[in-house]
Amino acid sequence: MNNTQMEQRQFEPLQSYQEAVDWITGLIPFGIRPGLDRIEQMMELLGNPQRRLKFIHVAGTNGKGSTCSFLANILQKSGYDVGMFTSPYITKFTNRFQYNGADIEEGTLLQLANQLKPIVEVMAQTELGSPTMFEVSTALAILFFAKVTYPDYVVWETGLGGRMDVTNIVRPVISVITNVGHDHMDRLGNSIVEIAAEKAGIIKSGTPIVSAVEQPEVIEVIRETAIRNKSTLYLLGEKFSETMLSEEQDKQTFRFEGPFRTMEPLSITLNGAHQRKNAAVAIMVIEVLRQYDALVVEDEALMEGLSQAAWPGRLEMISQNPRLLIDGAHNPEGAESLAAALKNTYRYDRLHMMIAMLDNKNHRDTLKHILPLVDTLIVTEPDYRMKKSAEQLAQLIEEMRNELPVSADFKLEVEPDWQAALSKLKQLTEETDLGVVTGTLYLIADVRSLVLFNSNAEKGW
Repeated sequence: MNNTQMEQRQFEPLQSYQEAVDWITGLIPFGIRPGLDRIEQMMELLGNPQRRLKFIHVAGTNGKGSTCSFLANILQKSGYDVGMFTSPYITKFTNRFQYNGADIEEGTLLQLANQLKPIVEVMAQTELGSPTMFEVSTALAILFFAKVTYPDYVVWETGLGGRMDVTNIVRPVISVITNVGHDHMDRLGNSIVEIAAEKAGIIKSGTPIVSAVEQPEVIEVIRETAIRNKSTLYLLGEKFSETMLSEEQDKQTFRFEGPFRTMEPLSITLNGAHQRKNAAVAIMVIEVLRQYDALVVEDEALMEGLSQAAWPGRLEMISQNPRLLIDGAHNPEGAESLAAALKNTYRYDRLHMMIAMLDNKNHRDTLKHILPLVDTLIVTEPDYRMKKSAEQLAQLIEEMRNELPVSADFKLEVEPDWQAALSKLKQLTEETDLGVVTGTLYLIADVRSLVLFNSNAEKGW
């Protein structure tokens, strides 16, 4: 297949932004199919535009989005033009394609979708099969950055894993693995070592790698991959560190110590000890690029970028009356970070929580961090096809009650309708209490849109 063959065929162009989004998201039935064959073919037909861009490739189980936000903010404050590609999106499809902090314009997305549609339709007739929704989104992001906006750097988040992830089509100037935890085990492997090996697949020959992985067996995988690729590894706790100086709600200060210098005090407004690690990872990336890629970042710009970074749906207070906190803790490590923040950062008399999960998640290990802290737990369901039924989740919680030190007056409620569950949570949460919505980001997206904008979320992966 070549460009001439495509030109000879007739294609029906997409007429509107909504039609373009419907067409892209309509490719979901083709599922997640690991492998780079289709994206390589698409890039080849487009003239390999990804080769013109400088990517910072970010992988990890948790903390990818926050780390991307820290990086993009610091670079922007330093006067660089920055592209950012992230997933999932929790307000609008355009969220995943950003240039200097602004979403792609609807007209531009339509135009780029029409450039990709002929390629997708021709490929669908070949043995490679149709590109998936995520492959088309990734190709669209590359076109947006390489042919429309021309950023100095692109902060580039993996979709799933690393080695066989579609985003791995690029050769970055630096790679990042925030951490490795128990998520997507149905696709990435049955053990933490197998998952680590998949994520280590983004480490490229001679390209530095920054990481905050902690488990000894995971460190070994990352280190061995770095050695094999002749890549310098900057590991948290080894080459750089962060030390908390103070902590209160919406403000943490810390000291950063790295191989090139020490900086303090640095402030972030994102809550939770895990966000200091994410910030430290971002600083280490900036420091490496300053040292070896002629990046110019003044201390003032770095500090401003850190303090202004925000990430929706992660320990985000969306209402003060009643106090409602949302956090997309959808795996064991995310739940552990949420539990630590609830113990150390927030003050309340009683804790009321609503939760919904997807069917393919590690429910037991996620719930064990949360159950001992809550007074009331409302189990609900997300508006998503892969949901775990509220009844089944409640059944598991009933089984776990006897295994964990739950509150003496712990109350479990089942309400499959998430809007009714949210109303119940609001009623329960009194002035000195805290209401928390957690679990799958598909629930977080809907609750956030309803509370903040009184509208439906255009959520998706």
